[in-house]
Amino acid sequence: MDKLIVAAPRGFCAGVAYAIEVVDLALKIHGAPLYVRHAIVHNEHVVRSFEDRGVIFVEDIGEIPQGMPVVFSAHGVSPAVRQEAGQRHLTVIDATCPLVTKVHNEARLYARKGYFMIYIGHEGHVEAEGTMGEAPGRMVLVETPEDAERLSIPHYEKLAVLTQTTLSVDEVHATMAVLKRRFPHLEVPNKEDICYATTNRQGAIRELALNCQLVLIVGSSTSSNSNRLREVAESLGTEAHLISSADDIRPKWRTDYASVGISSGASTPEHLVEDVIGNFLEAKPGTPIEVLETVQENLVFRPSRDLVQLALAK
Repeated sequence: MDKLIVAAPRGFCAGVAYAIEVVDLALKIHGAPLYVRHAIVHNEHVVRSFEDRGVIFVEDIGEIPQGMPVVFSAHGVSPAVRQEAGQRHLTVIDATCPLVTKVHNEARLYARKGYFMIYIGHEGHVEAEGTMGEAPGRMVLVETPEDAERLSIPHYEKLAVLTQTTLSVDEVHATMAVLKRRFPHLEVPNKEDICYATTNRQGAIRELALNCQLVLIVGSSTSSNSNRLREVAESLGTEAHLISSADDIRPKWRTDYASVGISSGASTPEHLVEDVIGNFLEAKPGTPIEVLETVQENLVFRPSRDLVQLALAK
């Protein structure tokens, strides 16, 4: 191994940092046990660290005792989940990423205007379930360009398209091209739904893949955006693997590749990336490390002032 190349940007996006901060503040205000609906972000290390502090993650808010506080994860929830939380008198603390909220708002607006919607997303993903729950019976999901070719729906005078925020930019564009060809009157939101961090990290991976023989993505197998990063690198003909931590590093990766690129998903803590870099340096001390920066990110989402003040009062 002659060098390590580390992608920038990588790791936590503004939405993930926001969600984690919200849970931290909720713990200060309410103490343990604190319930969170679904994994706050899709990374087992983040989830485990909160479990160690008394956070209980549930998929069904029916499991939460009445009147308890609950945090909604970064991925958002459907109106039906919010309604059930109200019926159970739960104190809701919302950690939904503002960029996911944007898509929910678009879905509600289109529904009010009488549109039928096509949603580009992954079947069963919690973000997709939450967004589609905004307009039951008025939205259909497609995952791939092939799905878009096969899609059969009645003719609608008003037809719009929405997108999960963490998808492959290239695949969404390909799927969108099919939908626009088949449904010329399809309306698209003014600003695309794929979040800035997804776009930026995929752009960084493209550059990384062109400069490395091997690309490693540090992230969880349940993380949509982490899986998309691996796929982007592979689409350029570069060997790529998704690993959860330095424990997953194979010995040959430290010896058989002249240049190794490292990046991480938007829900991956930076210390896991540092552990991976450290593992390579232990095998070959003095290996030069380059940072490949493709764009700078400055966006920050702040928790509500009321939440911060309640935490400070404790």
